[in-house]
Amino acid sequence: MNTIAHTRKKAIQPTLARLPPLTSLRAFVATARHLNFLGAAEELHVTSAAVGQQIRLLEDYLGQPLFHRARGQLQLTAAGMALVPGLTDAFDAVLETMTQFVASDHDLPIRVSVAPSFASKWLIPRLDGLRRAAPGLQILVDASTQLTDLNSGDTDCAIRYGGGGYPGLVVDHLFPEAVVPICSPEFAERHWLWNDPQAIEGVPLLHEDGVEHDHSCPDWSAWLRAEGLSCRLPQGGFRLNQSSLVIDAALAGQGLGLGKVRLAEAELKAGRLVSPFGSPQPVSFSYFFVTTAANARLMRVELFRNWLQAEARALRAIGDVLSWHSLRKLDIAAAE
Repeated sequence: MNTIAHTRKKAIQPTLARLPPLTSLRAFVATARHLNFLGAAEELHVTSAAVGQQIRLLEDYLGQPLFHRARGQLQLTAAGMALVPGLTDAFDAVLETMTQFVASDHDLPIRVSVAPSFASKWLIPRLDGLRRAAPGLQILVDASTQLTDLNSGDTDCAIRYGGGGYPGLVVDHLFPEAVVPICSPEFAERHWLWNDPQAIEGVPLLHEDGVEHDHSCPDWSAWLRAEGLSCRLPQGGFRLNQSSLVIDAALAGQGLGLGKVRLAEAELKAGRLVSPFGSPQPVSFSYFFVTTAANARLMRVELFRNWLQAEARALRAIGDVLSWHSLRKLDIAAAE
Protein backbone atom coordinates (compact mmCIF):
# COMPACT_ATOMS: atom_id res chain seq x y z
CA MET A 1 0.00 0.00 0.00
CA ASN A 2 1.39 3.35 -1.06
CA THR A 3 1.27 6.30 1.24
CA ILE A 4 2.23 9.93 0.82
CA ALA A 5 5.61 10.60 2.35
CA HIS A 6 5.72 13.52 4.75
CA THR A 7 8.53 15.05 6.75
CA ARG A 8 7.28 15.32 10.29
CA LYS A 9 7.19 18.98 11.28
CA LYS A 10 7.75 20.40 14.69
CA ALA A 11 4.41 20.54 16.49
CA ILE A 12 2.66 23.89 16.15
CA GLN A 13 0.80 25.12 19.20
CA PRO A 14 -2.76 25.77 17.91
CA THR A 15 -4.18 29.25 18.31
CA LEU A 16 -6.95 31.05 16.45
CA ALA A 17 -4.27 32.80 14.40
CA ARG A 18 -2.53 29.51 13.58
CA LEU A 19 -5.47 27.26 12.81
CA PRO A 20 -5.31 25.54 9.43
CA PRO A 21 -7.75 26.93 6.86
CA LEU A 22 -11.36 26.09 7.70
CA THR A 23 -11.87 25.12 4.06
CA SER A 24 -9.28 22.36 4.50
CA LEU A 25 -10.82 21.19 7.77
CA ARG A 26 -14.27 21.11 6.16
CA ALA A 27 -12.92 19.12 3.21
CA PHE A 28 -11.31 16.64 5.62
CA VAL A 29 -14.53 16.08 7.59
CA ALA A 30 -16.55 15.51 4.40
CA THR A 31 -13.90 13.19 2.94
CA ALA A 32 -13.67 11.20 6.17
CA ARG A 33 -17.44 10.75 6.07
CA HIS A 34 -17.53 9.52 2.45
CA LEU A 35 -14.02 8.02 2.18
CA ASN A 36 -13.78 9.34 -1.36
CA PHE A 37 -13.25 12.73 -2.94
CA LEU A 38 -16.29 12.51 -5.21
CA GLY A 39 -18.79 12.17 -2.36
CA ALA A 40 -17.09 14.97 -0.44
CA ALA A 41 -17.12 17.19 -3.55
CA GLU A 42 -20.85 16.64 -4.10
CA GLU A 43 -21.59 17.51 -0.47
CA LEU A 44 -19.49 20.68 -0.59
CA HIS A 45 -20.56 21.68 -4.14
CA VAL A 46 -16.97 21.82 -5.41
CA THR A 47 -14.84 19.63 -7.67
CA SER A 48 -13.02 16.46 -6.60
CA ALA A 49 -9.74 18.15 -7.52
CA ALA A 50 -10.52 21.03 -5.16
CA VAL A 51 -11.21 18.59 -2.29
CA GLY A 52 -7.97 16.73 -2.98
CA GLN A 53 -6.03 19.98 -2.97
CA GLN A 54 -7.49 21.00 0.39
CA ILE A 55 -6.62 17.60 1.88
CA ARG A 56 -3.03 17.93 0.67
CA LEU A 57 -2.81 21.43 2.19
CA LEU A 58 -4.04 20.10 5.55
CA GLU A 59 -1.65 17.15 5.44
CA ASP A 60 1.20 19.51 4.63
CA TYR A 61 0.18 21.76 7.52
CA LEU A 62 0.07 18.82 9.94
CA GLY A 63 3.18 17.18 8.51
CA GLN A 64 1.62 13.73 8.22
CA PRO A 65 -0.84 11.85 6.00
CA LEU A 66 -4.49 11.64 6.97
CA PHE A 67 -5.54 9.06 4.39
CA HIS A 68 -4.02 5.95 2.82
CA ARG A 69 -4.54 6.03 -0.93
CA ALA A 70 -4.59 2.68 -2.74
CA ARG A 71 -6.30 1.71 -6.00
CA GLY A 72 -8.64 4.69 -5.81
CA GLN A 73 -9.78 3.84 -2.28
CA LEU A 74 -9.25 6.01 0.79
CA GLN A 75 -8.69 4.83 4.34
CA LEU A 76 -8.07 6.98 7.38
CA THR A 77 -4.62 6.84 8.91
CA ALA A 78 -4.21 6.78 12.68
CA ALA A 79 -3.74 10.55 12.59
CA GLY A 80 -6.87 10.95 10.50
CA MET A 81 -8.92 8.78 12.86
CA ALA A 82 -7.68 10.89 15.78
CA LEU A 83 -8.94 14.07 14.12
CA VAL A 84 -12.38 12.85 13.03
CA PRO A 85 -14.34 12.91 16.33
CA GLY A 86 -13.30 16.37 17.49
CA LEU A 87 -13.62 18.06 14.09
CA THR A 88 -16.95 16.37 13.37
CA ASP A 89 -18.32 17.54 16.71
CA ALA A 90 -16.97 21.05 16.09
CA PHE A 91 -18.65 21.38 12.69
CA ASP A 92 -21.87 19.87 14.03
CA ALA A 93 -21.84 22.53 16.75
CA VAL A 94 -21.27 25.28 14.17
CA LEU A 95 -24.14 23.96 12.04
CA GLU A 96 -26.45 23.78 15.04
CA THR A 97 -25.55 27.32 16.07
CA MET A 98 -26.17 28.69 12.58
CA THR A 99 -29.44 26.77 12.28
CA GLN A 100 -30.68 28.24 15.56
CA PHE A 101 -29.55 31.70 14.50
CA VAL A 102 -31.35 31.52 11.14
CA ALA A 103 -34.47 30.18 12.84
CA SER A 104 -34.47 32.94 15.46
CA ASP A 105 -33.76 35.57 12.76
CA HIS A 106 -36.72 34.34 10.72
CA ASP A 107 -38.99 34.38 13.77
CA LEU A 108 -38.27 38.04 14.54
CA PRO A 109 -40.51 40.56 12.79
CA ILE A 110 -38.86 42.65 10.11
CA ARG A 111 -39.10 46.32 11.00
CA VAL A 112 -39.75 48.47 7.92
CA SER A 113 -39.81 52.26 7.93
CA VAL A 114 -42.02 53.72 5.21
CA ALA A 115 -43.98 56.88 4.46
CA PRO A 116 -47.67 56.67 5.46
CA SER A 117 -49.01 57.10 1.91
CA PHE A 118 -46.80 54.37 0.47
CA ALA A 119 -47.68 52.10 3.37
CA SER A 120 -51.44 52.47 3.01
CA LYS A 121 -51.74 52.63 -0.79
CA TRP A 122 -48.97 50.32 -2.03
CA LEU A 123 -47.45 48.12 0.68
CA ILE A 124 -50.43 47.10 2.82
CA PRO A 125 -52.58 45.92 -0.13
CA ARG A 126 -49.73 43.60 -1.16
CA LEU A 127 -49.00 42.00 2.21
CA ASP A 128 -51.04 38.92 1.37
CA GLY A 129 -48.64 38.29 -1.50
CA LEU A 130 -45.72 38.65 0.89
CA ARG A 131 -47.32 36.12 3.23
CA ARG A 132 -47.55 33.62 0.38
CA ALA A 133 -44.00 34.30 -0.79
CA ALA A 134 -42.48 34.11 2.70
CA PRO A 135 -44.73 32.08 5.02
CA GLY A 136 -44.12 32.84 8.68
CA LEU A 137 -42.37 36.15 8.03
CA GLN A 138 -43.72 38.83 10.34
CA ILE A 139 -43.59 42.49 9.37
CA LEU A 140 -43.75 45.54 11.60
CA VAL A 141 -44.57 48.59 9.47
CA ASP A 142 -43.45 51.91 10.94
CA ALA A 143 -45.44 54.43 8.89
CA SER A 144 -43.87 57.80 9.53
CA THR A 145 -42.75 60.85 7.60
CA GLN A 146 -39.65 61.04 9.80
CA LEU A 147 -36.50 59.54 8.29
CA THR A 148 -35.14 56.70 10.44
CA ASP A 149 -31.46 56.22 11.22
CA LEU A 150 -30.90 52.68 9.96
CA ASN A 151 -27.65 52.42 11.90
CA SER A 152 -29.46 52.85 15.21
CA GLY A 153 -30.60 49.22 15.30
CA ASP A 154 -34.26 50.17 15.72
CA THR A 155 -35.20 49.53 12.06
CA ASP A 156 -34.12 46.77 9.68
CA CYS A 157 -34.80 48.54 6.39
CA ALA A 158 -36.79 51.34 4.79
CA ILE A 159 -38.59 52.26 1.60
CA ARG A 160 -37.78 55.85 0.77
CA TYR A 161 -39.19 58.25 -1.78
CA GLY A 162 -36.47 60.57 -2.95
CA GLY A 163 -33.75 61.40 -5.39
CA GLY A 164 -31.49 58.47 -4.50
CA GLY A 165 -27.95 58.81 -3.24
CA TYR A 166 -28.00 57.22 0.19
CA PRO A 167 -24.29 56.93 1.09
CA GLY A 168 -23.18 54.04 3.25
CA LEU A 169 -26.35 52.03 2.65
CA VAL A 170 -27.37 49.11 0.45
CA VAL A 171 -29.78 50.65 -2.07
CA ASP A 172 -32.18 49.14 -4.64
CA HIS A 173 -34.05 51.40 -7.06
CA LEU A 174 -37.60 50.05 -7.14
CA PHE A 175 -39.60 52.17 -9.59
CA PRO A 176 -40.19 55.78 -10.68
CA GLU A 177 -43.27 57.91 -10.15
CA ALA A 178 -45.51 60.23 -12.16
CA VAL A 179 -48.61 62.31 -11.47
CA VAL A 180 -51.87 62.50 -13.40
CA PRO A 181 -55.29 64.08 -12.82
CA ILE A 182 -57.56 61.74 -10.86
CA CYS A 183 -61.15 61.79 -9.65
CA SER A 184 -64.06 59.42 -9.19
CA PRO A 185 -65.97 58.36 -12.33
CA GLU A 186 -69.11 60.02 -10.98
CA PHE A 187 -67.23 63.29 -10.40
CA ALA A 188 -65.85 63.21 -13.96
CA GLU A 189 -69.30 62.69 -15.44
CA ARG A 190 -71.02 65.22 -13.19
CA HIS A 191 -68.55 67.96 -14.18
CA TRP A 192 -68.15 66.92 -17.84
CA LEU A 193 -64.44 66.36 -17.43
CA TRP A 194 -63.94 63.59 -20.01
CA ASN A 195 -61.29 64.80 -22.46
CA ASP A 196 -61.99 68.43 -21.56
CA PRO A 197 -59.21 70.02 -19.48
CA GLN A 198 -60.91 73.42 -19.79
CA ALA A 199 -63.63 72.12 -17.47
CA ILE A 200 -61.08 72.39 -14.65
CA GLU A 201 -62.09 76.05 -14.27
CA GLY A 202 -65.36 75.06 -12.67
CA VAL A 203 -64.41 72.23 -10.30
CA PRO A 204 -62.88 72.07 -6.82
CA LEU A 205 -59.23 71.04 -6.94
CA LEU A 206 -57.23 68.92 -4.52
CA HIS A 207 -53.73 70.18 -3.71
CA GLU A 208 -50.96 68.22 -2.01
CA ASP A 209 -48.79 70.06 0.51
CA GLY A 210 -46.74 68.82 3.45
CA VAL A 211 -43.57 66.81 3.98
CA GLU A 212 -44.51 64.04 1.54
CA HIS A 213 -44.71 66.51 -1.35
CA ASP A 214 -41.50 66.74 -3.38
CA HIS A 215 -40.42 69.82 -5.30
CA SER A 216 -40.07 67.86 -8.54
CA CYS A 217 -43.79 67.06 -8.43
CA PRO A 218 -45.81 69.67 -10.34
CA ASP A 219 -48.65 71.55 -8.74
CA TRP A 220 -51.72 72.36 -10.82
CA SER A 221 -50.19 75.48 -12.38
CA ALA A 222 -47.04 73.62 -13.42
CA TRP A 223 -49.02 70.65 -14.72
CA LEU A 224 -51.21 72.87 -16.90
CA ARG A 225 -48.14 74.68 -18.29
CA ALA A 226 -46.50 71.36 -19.16
CA GLU A 227 -49.69 70.33 -20.98
CA GLY A 228 -49.71 73.60 -22.91
CA LEU A 229 -52.96 74.74 -21.29
CA SER A 230 -53.88 78.21 -20.08
CA CYS A 231 -56.88 77.41 -17.93
CA ARG A 232 -57.83 79.71 -15.09
CA LEU A 233 -57.49 77.81 -11.83
CA PRO A 234 -60.55 77.98 -9.58
CA GLN A 235 -60.22 79.55 -6.15
CA GLY A 236 -60.44 77.44 -3.01
CA GLY A 237 -60.22 73.68 -3.07
CA PHE A 238 -58.62 71.47 -0.44
CA ARG A 239 -54.99 71.32 0.67
CA LEU A 240 -53.86 67.94 2.01
CA ASN A 241 -50.53 67.01 3.55
CA GLN A 242 -50.24 63.43 2.29
CA SER A 243 -50.47 61.77 -1.11
CA SER A 244 -52.87 59.19 0.27
CA LEU A 245 -55.28 61.92 1.39
CA VAL A 246 -55.44 63.31 -2.15
CA ILE A 247 -56.40 59.82 -3.35
CA ASP A 248 -58.95 59.37 -0.56
CA ALA A 249 -60.53 62.76 -1.24
CA ALA A 250 -60.77 61.96 -4.96
CA LEU A 251 -62.39 58.61 -4.14
CA ALA A 252 -64.93 60.41 -2.01
CA GLY A 253 -65.85 62.70 -4.90
CA GLN A 254 -64.47 65.80 -3.19
CA GLY A 255 -62.54 67.14 -6.16
CA LEU A 256 -59.99 66.64 -8.92
CA GLY A 257 -56.46 65.92 -7.70
CA LEU A 258 -53.00 65.31 -9.09
CA GLY A 259 -52.42 61.78 -7.93
CA LYS A 260 -49.24 59.73 -7.87
CA VAL A 261 -49.82 56.92 -10.33
CA ARG A 262 -48.09 54.17 -8.35
CA LEU A 263 -50.05 54.97 -5.21
CA ALA A 264 -53.36 55.26 -7.05
CA GLU A 265 -52.70 52.28 -9.34
CA ALA A 266 -55.03 49.82 -7.60
CA GLU A 267 -57.90 52.31 -7.60
CA LEU A 268 -57.29 53.20 -11.25
CA LYS A 269 -57.18 49.57 -12.35
CA ALA A 270 -60.38 48.82 -10.43
CA GLY A 271 -62.15 51.82 -11.98
CA ARG A 272 -62.82 53.48 -8.63
CA LEU A 273 -60.65 56.35 -9.84
CA VAL A 274 -60.26 57.63 -13.39
CA SER A 275 -57.95 60.02 -15.19
CA PRO A 276 -60.39 62.05 -17.30
CA PHE A 277 -57.81 63.95 -19.34
CA GLY A 278 -54.11 64.68 -19.66
CA SER A 279 -51.03 62.49 -19.60
CA PRO A 280 -48.82 61.35 -16.71
CA GLN A 281 -45.96 63.71 -15.95
CA PRO A 282 -42.85 62.00 -14.51
CA VAL A 283 -41.32 63.38 -11.33
CA SER A 284 -37.65 63.32 -10.37
CA PHE A 285 -38.17 61.25 -7.23
CA SER A 286 -38.38 57.44 -7.19
CA TYR A 287 -38.96 54.72 -4.62
CA PHE A 288 -35.91 53.02 -3.12
CA PHE A 289 -35.30 50.10 -0.79
CA VAL A 290 -32.49 50.90 1.66
CA THR A 291 -30.80 48.98 4.45
CA THR A 292 -27.39 48.60 6.06
CA ALA A 293 -24.80 46.09 4.85
CA ALA A 294 -25.18 44.16 8.11
CA ASN A 295 -28.97 44.05 7.94
CA ALA A 296 -28.88 42.98 4.29
CA ARG A 297 -27.44 39.65 5.47
CA LEU A 298 -30.35 38.95 7.81
CA MET A 299 -32.66 36.23 6.56
CA ARG A 300 -35.83 38.25 7.21
CA VAL A 301 -34.44 41.26 5.34
CA GLU A 302 -33.30 39.09 2.43
CA LEU A 303 -36.77 37.53 2.15
CA PHE A 304 -38.50 40.92 2.19
CA ARG A 305 -36.00 42.45 -0.23
CA ASN A 306 -36.37 39.60 -2.74
CA TRP A 307 -40.16 39.86 -2.60
CA LEU A 308 -40.03 43.63 -3.02
CA GLN A 309 -37.75 43.34 -6.06
CA ALA A 310 -40.08 40.76 -7.62
CA GLU A 311 -43.09 43.04 -7.06
CA ALA A 312 -41.22 45.97 -8.62
CA ARG A 313 -40.29 43.90 -11.68
CA ALA A 314 -43.91 42.84 -12.12
CA LEU A 315 -45.26 46.40 -12.25
CA ARG A 316 -46.58 47.55 -15.58
CA ALA A 317 -45.20 50.71 -17.14
CA ILE A 318 -46.90 53.87 -15.94
CA GLY A 319 -48.33 54.52 -19.40
CA ASP A 320 -49.82 51.01 -19.45
CA VAL A 321 -51.55 51.63 -16.13
CA LEU A 322 -53.62 54.36 -17.78
CA SER A 323 -54.22 52.65 -21.13
CA TRP A 324 -57.37 50.98 -19.80
CA HIS A 325 -58.81 54.40 -19.06
CA SER A 326 -58.16 55.60 -22.59
CA LEU A 327 -60.37 52.77 -23.81
CA ARG A 328 -62.92 53.61 -21.13
CA LYS A 329 -63.10 57.22 -22.31
CA LEU A 330 -63.75 56.07 -25.86
CA ASP A 331 -66.52 53.75 -24.64
CA ILE A 332 -68.17 56.58 -22.70
CA ALA A 333 -67.91 58.96 -25.64
CA ALA A 334 -69.47 56.36 -27.96
CA ALA A 335 -72.31 55.74 -25.48
CA GLU A 336 -73.10 59.46 -25.39
